[in-house]
Amino acid sequence: MEITELEKIMNNLEQGGFLAWTKNVYEKDGAEVYLVGGAVRDGLLGFKHIKDYDFVVRGWSMEELGEKLKELGKVDLVGKSFGVYKFVPAGKKMPVAYDIALPRKEISLATGRYRDFKVDYDERLKIKDDLARRDFTINAMAYELKSKKLVDEFGGLKDLADKKIRTVGNPYERFEEDYSRMLRGIRFACQLNWNFEDGTRHALNDLAGHINDQVNGERIVPYEVIASELLRTFVSNPVRAFDLYDALGIFKELAPELLKMKACPQPKNWHSEGDVWQHTRLCLKALQSEALEKRFKSSIIFDDSKSEHSISAELVMAALWHDVGKPYTIKTPAMDGTDRLRFNNHDAESAKLAQENFEKLRLSAAPEFDFDPERAVWLIAKHHLFDTKKLEEMKNSTVEKYFFGEGYVGEDLLKLGFADMSASIRADTGEPDLENFDIMVARINELKQLGKDRKLPEPLLNGNEVMEILKMKPGAKVGEILGNLREKQLSAEVKNKYEAIRYIQEIV
Repeated sequence: MEITELEKIMNNLEQGGFLAWTKNVYEKDGAEVYLVGGAVRDGLLGFKHIKDYDFVVRGWSMEELGEKLKELGKVDLVGKSFGVYKFVPAGKKMPVAYDIALPRKEISLATGRYRDFKVDYDERLKIKDDLARRDFTINAMAYELKSKKLVDEFGGLKDLADKKIRTVGNPYERFEEDYSRMLRGIRFACQLNWNFEDGTRHALNDLAGHINDQVNGERIVPYEVIASELLRTFVSNPVRAFDLYDALGIFKELAPELLKMKACPQPKNWHSEGDVWQHTRLCLKALQSEALEKRFKSSIIFDDSKSEHSISAELVMAALWHDVGKPYTIKTPAMDGTDRLRFNNHDAESAKLAQENFEKLRLSAAPEFDFDPERAVWLIAKHHLFDTKKLEEMKNSTVEKYFFGEGYVGEDLLKLGFADMSASIRADTGEPDLENFDIMVARINELKQLGKDRKLPEPLLNGNEVMEILKMKPGAKVGEILGNLREKQLSAEVKNKYEAIRYIQEIV
């Protein structure tokens, strides 16, 4: 971790012409241009791909800076009242504009409300005072472009070296200014896989209950903000997120249903790993495993354009919630007279509970993910597919429906099945039983051989054709005939349109 890493980032930007505008700005006497925030942090960590670049400019008034930037590119004045311009240098097309701001002080209104601050910007304000308003030390560093010097007034560089998440100043004050910072800090801990400084962790634990506070019936931290932080956190590091949301009391506030999985027993012969909570944790761990990545790279290709293993937000949420229905449906020999522990219809109950929570937290409002709650709920409802039937006897058309159906990506269902089975440790072997997973993979790959480019062939007949050939009226019988024909086609027993016509004429 050296300043040279940040210099490399700046050199790359300069070579691309993205920073030519800065020289036109700091050539004014007394003017200074600083790269600040996440770009500095990520540059020092040696990250190659940095998406957001934020700058602070001293020595120009807001009006003067705006006029100057208009000469150098495209300026969006939307944030002017807060001392911020969005700027795209001339000749460049960027998915996200630079944020260019004057030094600012943010005076908290002491409500804990997200962005409930009075902003006071001043071109003469020292950069140290601007950095002092920021949340965490690793985000409170600045890099002066002309002198190429790092400004680190709050120990951010040391915290980077120590891999610590620490607030700027008193953690209780920082979080009470904006309670959403608690979730943001947990996200950083998960993305970087770092620990909290003790004082910051204590404040998080003490203040977690305020995440649901309201003022005059309005949430202090909007669900949309919670949704964004939650999904970014769990997708970046599912197991670490699971542990921290539990330990710091966030589940208690946002998803108390999940806590019922603790101490919920399971049949030991199939689940020697422990209770439902432990099983769920292992399931999340399997999503990050080399075993899953290896399996899906070597034997399963749903999308040939994918070069890297990835997990979707819907898949992670499905893994987190897939067995939450077990505590709600448990039946025991002692209490209910069953032959063994049973969780009848727990998949449907899990889907219902998850759907209610996803709607409450408004996960679909997280802009970074385009999260589809219906898809996540569908995955939960179908996760039991792998161990409720003999997969060898499953119809080909059923395999098609689950793994090739329009609107739902079969790869996620298969990954969920792999993770679920990997987290179910048999008592007799001490290992998971992945036989059903391998059977399903073989059947999927066998079906793909019927078509071109590993895709299933198009149906040989449609409903209108069936009705015309058989002189039938619309009705359930047409669907039944199409289903039987599709099964024969996917079994390679009917191979062309001529054979399809003969088949449907014979079965009527």
